[in-house]
Amino acid sequence: MRHSLGSKLSVFYASLIYLFLYMPIAILILYSFNQSKLNAVWTGFTFDWYFKLMQNSDVLEAMKTSLIVALISTIAATMIGTLAAVGMYRYHFRGKTALDAMLYLPIVIPEIVMGISMLALFAQLKVPLGYMTLIAAHITFSVPFVVVVVRARLAGFDKSIEEAAMDLGATPWQTFVKVTIPVIAPGILAAAMLAFTLSLDDVIISFFVAGPASATLPLKIFSMVKFGVTPEINALSTLMLVVTLVIVIFAERLRMRKQ
Repeated sequence: MRHSLGSKLSVFYASLIYLFLYMPIAILILYSFNQSKLNAVWTGFTFDWYFKLMQNSDVLEAMKTSLIVALISTIAATMIGTLAAVGMYRYHFRGKTALDAMLYLPIVIPEIVMGISMLALFAQLKVPLGYMTLIAAHITFSVPFVVVVVRARLAGFDKSIEEAAMDLGATPWQTFVKVTIPVIAPGILAAAMLAFTLSLDDVIISFFVAGPASATLPLKIFSMVKFGVTPEINALSTLMLVVTLVIVIFAERLRMRKQ
């Protein structure tokens, strides 16, 4: 009896948590089909906001900027972070502890401090704000996350596999490419997805380092809040959610096939 009651309470508690997490997303999707321009009153079903979204050049341009910046910064941060994680895992050198601690600073310090410091750096170097500063800033705050995720994957790595490959005549580079990379590939992929998400979602740091012609989608939405966010943003968010869901399902099926 007690076990049955505890099981029901656990299910009820879990249901409340999922309801709290996914109810806002469900409301956002629902109101992307609302006829009213206001997100507070349901007046009827329509696809008009999706068609208007395709004609909104400002929002589409901001979305394009966000995707370009996120893609470039993700590739660069993943490469730098993976090499740094492998190097710090393999080698021991003076100052490694201090360097390891410094990697966590961009993760724990407030984003507004990071944004102001990046702006001050670019001002001192007399670098005009734009795509380059935006990409550089996103790479900077993404690299520590990549290092942490890849190092977590390396924690369970068996070094004897690399030693066996080198005993069979493989060079260090061949061992790294054909042995190490395939083993830690899930960690690298997870780190890349995390870096892409962080870049695509960033507001505060981008606010300080973006130029007038390089506004990202989060900055565009943030500026629209002053005048009211139209259901076009709900429609865009719904499309992004669908694309993300398709990618996750595809990745999960690919993982299950490999198993």
